[in-house]
Amino acid sequence: MLHCYVIAFVLVFSPFIAISNASAGDADPRYRNCVKECDESGCIGKRCFPNCKISADEVPVIGPPWGMLEPLYARWKKAHCKSNCHYYCMLDREKDRELLNNEPEKYHGRWPFKRIYGIQDPASMVFSSLNLVMHLHGWMSFFTLIYNKLPLKARKRPYYEYAGLWHIYGLLSLNSWFWSAIFHSRYCEIIERLYHFSAVALIGYSLILAILRSFNVKDEATRVMIPAPLISFVATHIMYLNFYKLDHEWNFKVCLAMSVAQLATWAIWGAVSHHPSRWKLRFAVLMSGLAVSLQIYDFPPYEGHVDAQALRHAITVPLTYLWWSFIRDDAAFLTSERLKNSKKSK
Repeated sequence: MLHCYVIAFVLVFSPFIAISNASAGDADPRYRNCVKECDESGCIGKRCFPNCKISADEVPVIGPPWGMLEPLYARWKKAHCKSNCHYYCMLDREKDRELLNNEPEKYHGRWPFKRIYGIQDPASMVFSSLNLVMHLHGWMSFFTLIYNKLPLKARKRPYYEYAGLWHIYGLLSLNSWFWSAIFHSRYCEIIERLYHFSAVALIGYSLILAILRSFNVKDEATRVMIPAPLISFVATHIMYLNFYKLDHEWNFKVCLAMSVAQLATWAIWGAVSHHPSRWKLRFAVLMSGLAVSLQIYDFPPYEGHVDAQALRHAITVPLTYLWWSFIRDDAAFLTSERLKNSKKSK
């Protein structure tokens, strides 16, 4: 079984070094000139946007640094204006490219999507929302199992040593998929940063959790020492994206490296472990590898709606249910083992 995982991960990881996620579309001079004119005039040709018109009473009259504290409504209008300028300039530029039989280009790290009822990326938004619901269901069912169905120690402490770690995982997952749904509804710089930061935090923590569970780390001191370098790296990476440069290509490579490392850890443990629910782990790892490969072998949205990322989010919906099922099985299995060992020691 191990060689099957090795083949799968070689296929996923092989193009990693050659990946390029740079956005050629937003580097186009004609696109940039269109956005600049729209920002200044609030119009693209005969199409004008009311939100680009900010009245004098919405602009702060106090100089820096207090002048930077603009009213939230004015900031929202500016962000909405900028989003419309980028969107319609992108559509116009893609129409010109289509007439020349050229392939679509990415703009600001994203493919050109067609809005539906104002939603920027409807397919990814729907699947992100479904993932949010599935994680909420999985986490609540895990919580119910731990504290209402399985035996507890004194002071209502669970026998399952990884319960607290999975609770943190559940919260980070809910946070990440929430911002994913918001981000795919309408692009905005602040929401985009929250989306990327939440995803990085979840992927980094998932790698830590994979290492701790696979190597059966139970000592509290070791649980602190092992994650420390990874936590430092993830925190530094988030600060780099926030305060220096929101580099989509670099962030993509970092997330991919952590995802592959996490899946490799689970795959090796699943291959050598005699866990009663190891088939769930193995299937989840292989399907997750497929989802990661969709992120690598990216393609433009079909009919302007469904791209590789939307399909990846669709795959993770049933995968999330299976994953939380494995987590519950793991909790029941280790609780049973701890009870047997405690009875033998007596």
